[in-house]
Amino acid sequence: MRLQNLGILAILALATTAFWVAFNQPREEAGWNGRITGISYSPYRTGQNPNGGPHPTPEQIDEDLKLMSERVDRVRVYTTQDGHNVVPALAQKYDMTVTLGAWVDNRKERSEREVRDVVRLARTHRNVDRVIVGNEALLRNELTVPELIQYIRRVRDQVEMPVSTAETWDVWLANPELAQAVDFIAVQILPYWDGTEIGQAVESVFQRYQQLRRTFPDKKIVLSEVGWPSDGRMRLESVPSRVNQASFIRQFLARADDWGLDYYVIEAFDQPWKHSTEGGVGAYWGIWNADRTPKFAFQGTLQERPSWPLLAGLSVAVGALFSLLFFRRAGNLRFSGRFAYAAILQSLAGGAVWVGFVTATKYLTPSAMFVWGVMVLSMLLLAIILLAEGREMIDALWSKAMRRGFRPLKVDAERQHWPKVSIHLPIYNEPPQMVMQTIDSLLRLDYPALEIVVVDNNTRDEDVWRPVEAYCADKTDRVKFLHIPHCPGFKAQALNIALANTSPDAEIVGVVDSDYLVQADWLKSLVPYFDRQEVGFVQAPQDHRDAHLSPFKRMINWEYAGFFNIGMVQRNEDNAIIQHGTMTLIRRQALVETGQWGEWCIVEDAELGLRLLEAGWESVYVNHSFGHGLSPDSFSGFKRQRFRWAYGAVQILKRHWRALLPWDKSTKLTPAQRYHFVMGWLPWFADALSVVLAVMGLVWTAGLLIAPSYFDFPLTIFLAPTIAVFAFKLIRFFWLYSAKVQCDVGDCLRAGVAGLALTYTIGYAMLAGLFTKKLPFHRTPKMEDKPALVQALAMARTEAVMLTLLVLGGLAIGLRFGTLDREAWVWSATLFVQATPYAAAVYTAVRDALPKVAIFGRLRKPALPNPGDPTSADAHP
Repeated sequence: MRLQNLGILAILALATTAFWVAFNQPREEAGWNGRITGISYSPYRTGQNPNGGPHPTPEQIDEDLKLMSERVDRVRVYTTQDGHNVVPALAQKYDMTVTLGAWVDNRKERSEREVRDVVRLARTHRNVDRVIVGNEALLRNELTVPELIQYIRRVRDQVEMPVSTAETWDVWLANPELAQAVDFIAVQILPYWDGTEIGQAVESVFQRYQQLRRTFPDKKIVLSEVGWPSDGRMRLESVPSRVNQASFIRQFLARADDWGLDYYVIEAFDQPWKHSTEGGVGAYWGIWNADRTPKFAFQGTLQERPSWPLLAGLSVAVGALFSLLFFRRAGNLRFSGRFAYAAILQSLAGGAVWVGFVTATKYLTPSAMFVWGVMVLSMLLLAIILLAEGREMIDALWSKAMRRGFRPLKVDAERQHWPKVSIHLPIYNEPPQMVMQTIDSLLRLDYPALEIVVVDNNTRDEDVWRPVEAYCADKTDRVKFLHIPHCPGFKAQALNIALANTSPDAEIVGVVDSDYLVQADWLKSLVPYFDRQEVGFVQAPQDHRDAHLSPFKRMINWEYAGFFNIGMVQRNEDNAIIQHGTMTLIRRQALVETGQWGEWCIVEDAELGLRLLEAGWESVYVNHSFGHGLSPDSFSGFKRQRFRWAYGAVQILKRHWRALLPWDKSTKLTPAQRYHFVMGWLPWFADALSVVLAVMGLVWTAGLLIAPSYFDFPLTIFLAPTIAVFAFKLIRFFWLYSAKVQCDVGDCLRAGVAGLALTYTIGYAMLAGLFTKKLPFHRTPKMEDKPALVQALAMARTEAVMLTLLVLGGLAIGLRFGTLDREAWVWSATLFVQATPYAAAVYTAVRDALPKVAIFGRLRKPALPNPGDPTSADAHP
């Protein structure tokens, strides 16, 4: 096995290295060795911002000019304010020419200061060769053409050097009158914004240049901005990257030298502050990083991430470390299982290194940092869930043998001692006929020492509980009936009352729900497990006998089956099962010593099970159905039940969290038990996160549609894993169901839809559990007199609203940005993935309602099965 594990590590190391090699292929590009004629210069550094400061100091500007002077002849600045007025004097120290800019816009007072100061500086400094009044003021609709021309004329009248304004090529073509007011055409040609593929980008610049020369033959054409970003969003065929930026700059500079062009490369240094005004791509146009280190060389081979061997090595090392830790506990797994899980670990290690690298190379504003932090935490939770669910999958599919595979025990005919069992049957406002059927099935149990304690709690209608009392009256030798009119502790208190009224000689307590019909051999098949004094409780699965009544009941029945055939079986391997309050047998001593049923918790069964394990008792799970009950009659009932389970899980965690800490010594929980209880409920917290992210996604989508200059698409590095994990969960679900639940493809698909339909309900329950102490009241939709489709939508009205908003948001993003931005399609796809659980909820609600009627008629309640009829499919489980 050791050699196999080493082989796995070697294969994954090669695959990881191949991945890094594939995404960091070197590109051969002709070098360029000359001086840059002109460059756009904004002196802001990380943490500095022209919109409110702080602003660069003269010393910092001097450092920048000294650095640029080694390769650049001329700098273009955009304003004379906020410390930029020192640029001409400092540039003169390094024999650099300056093109001054006056930033004029709809802020009249500031514009007046800009005009006044640009005139003064142009007259004062001999190294000022041009003045550019305004930068894309028309493109941003901040000035009209006459207003801009007026500013230009005022400056032209007061200075001797040429004056113009800077606009994009299309603005110049659309406003020929503007050309008559300037001394030269200062044009911004940025093929990225046109969505041009990098291989055609330089050619497109010269095509636009030629077009302007033909349109304005009497005007000198100056490229006031020309360049390519090194990072940010894709736009049609334009892909920002360091290699593409370096390739564009090298090619352009070489061709510009040949043509004798007058130009300004945009820009000298990355400007992190632009992230908040121009989107992510705005920060990455510099040929130096914001820390003033060069992004690329002008000679030699180009590579996107020159440090990729270090990153690849780190990925391999981290993945191998965790894989080795995993191998220490994987002795019971076949080669396929060990390889699959090691591959998951290696993939996550590579992803973590990748995210860390990208994070280190991004310029993040405080708001972007917050969003980034949320996304990183979300990815961390997804990774943990992937590990937990991946481990459950490989254990279920590729374990060599079951370590604790319990089966129904064969009845020993010679056994002399059968410990007395007290069956507790709590009921509340239940149909009397159904309860009588349950009591009858319990009386048919083939067991010599048995009593039944029926506790009716909080039922006010005497027509409901009196018939049950009368039915039990002539069975007092084996059945006790108690009616508790006021029972604030509900089911848990009713069970404690039953325990107080249990025969003193009863050693085992059983609990059955009021709708269950049990098999006669239930007790004799399981009670012998208590011969081992370590055993505290023995659990059989929940099951249902009404799946045939409707397609809805069939789909939720198969949804339940997944937990009892997969999750419980795997938890049982580590003595970490979830106790559920039906078909359970508990050693009375253990129940009493651990404090009886917890009346504070709405899932008293699961909470008691955890307390029993904390006290060191052993559990036994026998995956054989000895009883069958009734499933919820409606989708709203299905939701309420799961809401209670999820809310109760949070209650348990809030009470027992210290015991679940790895270093806690106050209980007898094993590390494996702690793992199962934490990881078992973690996917429900992921559902809560999915609800939060769906709402945030809608808010972000609204921002993208209403104020796109302030909102940017989340990075694909975060969106792609979300889609990938969703795909993994689907594959895992179908694989496990086909192998362990053994239902057909249709039932498997419908079970998956039913489970997915509960995402919002579970997520809301987990959030409510975190911030409240008591179960919130949930009103059942009172629309039984409405058409079936109306009632269905009422049962899933919140999900229907979310589905509508997410789908409309995805469509709106695709229509608004899809033709311009590939990342818009990724965001649209993410919204559609987020909509899937809500679509599943609406489908499940409709599937529940429609089969009960004939063509949108009124709802009909299904009749209870008649166990007395030998022809009834529900007569016996």
